[in-house]
Amino acid sequence: MPLNRALSKLGVLSRAQATDAIREGRVRVDGRVVRTAAALVTPETARIEIDARAVRRSSWRMLLLHKPRAVMTTRRDPEGRPTVFDMLGAAGDGLVAVGRLDFATSGLLLLTSDTQLANWLTDPANAIPRLYAVTVRGRVTPDTLSQLAATVTVRKASARESHLLVELREGKNRQVRRMFSALGHEVSALKRVKFGPLELGALTPGAHREIPRKEIANAFPRAPLRAI
Repeated sequence: MPLNRALSKLGVLSRAQATDAIREGRVRVDGRVVRTAAALVTPETARIEIDARAVRRSSWRMLLLHKPRAVMTTRRDPEGRPTVFDMLGAAGDGLVAVGRLDFATSGLLLLTSDTQLANWLTDPANAIPRLYAVTVRGRVTPDTLSQLAATVTVRKASARESHLLVELREGKNRQVRRMFSALGHEVSALKRVKFGPLELGALTPGAHREIPRKEIANAFPRAPLRAI
């Protein structure tokens, strides 16, 4: 299979991250640097290294992290900003993020070694609901709500700001911010509090918990789970 896909299937990097690492000359196959993401390999027999470290299939794992604001979801940031993988350290080895939260957004972020599961959870066809606690500037009126392509609950509204719960069924880039900006309401705070039936709960910013395989199987009974 293509080298970038093999790295993804091994639970080491996402396919996009693997493609970048290959192009940067960080990947060796059987002792030789390979810079072509589509180069064919047999992951069961090939000796694959990233940054001079041997790649091994990660055991099945999933984490639920409370991502703080001002932290990137990517493994590395060209601008040197902190990332969730910097925060996790060794606990993040072999994991990929299930979708992303932008730099200014906080809240529930899932990470897993099961890339097939990650793809399933973020596929719009599966319509997994995500719930966000949103604060916007100004009063959100019933007329505004009628223009939104989302399920919205108003928790509190004043002339200064409105506090809302917004449910979406796909994770488009900056969707909540763009949606309210188009209607004249700047988002001043955004936190994801729920992904499917999984809740952020009382987890503090920067903290994480391991999610047992059985909990994921119960939460998403149709999801494909990689063999351990």
